[in-house]
Amino acid sequence: MNLRTTAPRRLLAAGALACAAALVPAAALAAPGATAQAGHTATPACTTSGLDVWLDTQGNGTAGTTYFNLEFTNLSGSTCTLSGFPGVSATDLNGNQLGSAAVRSGTPQSVTLANGATTIAVLGIRDAGAFSQSQCGLVTAAGLRVFPPNQTQSRRIPFPFPACSKTGPQYLEIMPIG
Repeated sequence: MNLRTTAPRRLLAAGALACAAALVPAAALAAPGATAQAGHTATPACTTSGLDVWLDTQGNGTAGTTYFNLEFTNLSGSTCTLSGFPGVSATDLNGNQLGSAAVRSGTPQSVTLANGATTIAVLGIRDAGAFSQSQCGLVTAAGLRVFPPNQTQSRRIPFPFPACSKTGPQYLEIMPIG
């Protein structure tokens, strides 16, 4: 290693980094629509109408619960964000809710989705047959009703599975978008 040539290169690299670091805040402030606090415009929330919501039916089971990837694909034409938990419940053929909605588990986070990008929330479906018939009221669900995080419109996903018709037993569990 030649110290005469290495030291000046390191000094030049350090100087270049310092200049770049000084220019980034100035460029952010000069950008149209930029906010002084965040340095960029806020990305809008994804809406139900701009999302394709579907279930990867290749689940993984453990200790009486099967876990599935509930997938959200942004088809809105522009970048958007999802933050938190989807609302999930089982439904009958007429779209009526069966039993209790999914219990939420985990720490919410925010995900930015480019157009065409997909993110998931893990859905756990507990074996409803593990509950007593008097407690559960075992039936076959026709599918799921899914509300994307912070949305009031839902999507229905056909997917038959054993479900509880009575409220109380927590046979559905949803993790946050991630």
